[in-house]
Amino acid sequence: MAVMAGLILAGDVGGTNTRLGLFSLDGGRPRAEAVEVFASAEHPELEEIVVDFMARHQAALSGACVGIAGPVRDNQVYASNLPWVITAEGLARPLGLRSVLLINDLEANAHGLPLLGPEDFAVLHEGEGNGSGTMALVSAGTGLGEASIPRIDHGHWVVASEGGHADFAPRNELEIGLLRFLLREHERISYERVLSGMGLWNIYRFLRDTGRGVEEAWLSKELADGDRPAAISGAALAGRSKLCVESLELFVSIYGAEAGNVALKFLSSGGVFLGGGIAPKILSKLKEPEFMRSFLAKGRLRPFLESVPVRVILNDKTALWGAARKAFLAAGGSR
Repeated sequence: MAVMAGLILAGDVGGTNTRLGLFSLDGGRPRAEAVEVFASAEHPELEEIVVDFMARHQAALSGACVGIAGPVRDNQVYASNLPWVITAEGLARPLGLRSVLLINDLEANAHGLPLLGPEDFAVLHEGEGNGSGTMALVSAGTGLGEASIPRIDHGHWVVASEGGHADFAPRNELEIGLLRFLLREHERISYERVLSGMGLWNIYRFLRDTGRGVEEAWLSKELADGDRPAAISGAALAGRSKLCVESLELFVSIYGAEAGNVALKFLSSGGVFLGGGIAPKILSKLKEPEFMRSFLAKGRLRPFLESVPVRVILNDKTALWGAARKAFLAAGGSR
């Protein structure tokens, strides 16, 4: 097997999937030479996946960058939704590199945005847009990630956060009931507890267990046998279960409210982008009025939010391409 030289290894590590790719640089833009997707939970550690991938795609690497769902501290990450501890040193060793760049997965997503085209987005709200303004990311998937992307002189900077773990703020009696329901099980409730895959399941359980809906026998079987959030959203989008429809509608309402919160916190006149695996799958529901109604319902700040563009990222490789771009930037490329 011929050994490819001078390539970059990029990774996107999430609670559900881990994506790895080898990239060359073409005119300052990453170009994929090989990409694979792995089920994260089927592996005891990231190093095993990396070694397996590199055994099939032999390459002499010039650098590597991995975006991971979790806070990066001292070149180490405790993955938020996996029993993995990932270190730059532990990854560099089998790759034959002096170091590996570890970044938050939302930072990787943000670095991938400039590589996308119009076909990679679905517009929820056109807004006015401000090319020199800060952008923001809100990504619901296995967990909930948030990041801001402020403008600098020659492009944008990326500021990662763990905003998805901030306290959930209910807006009405129904959401106060949801908070009380979940406080029976947890000491505190973050937005991730209600705005993620497990969040949809939590909302469904709340509505079901407090007598606000009936779970049909066929749905009980689907929930027991498979992916619960997928079963709930699938039944909702198909209109097969009133309880699932109401669960997804509450989820979408909370999603819109938190996206509006993020737009205010970061003053995101450049736009809010919805990343993660959930938004593209429930796009038809997000296009209904409730998401934007909740996004805009911020009292005196409504006029500002009406000016903010809101888009869904449709390309599930955005973070992978972003990690490759970050590696290129770290090597001295232009923003």
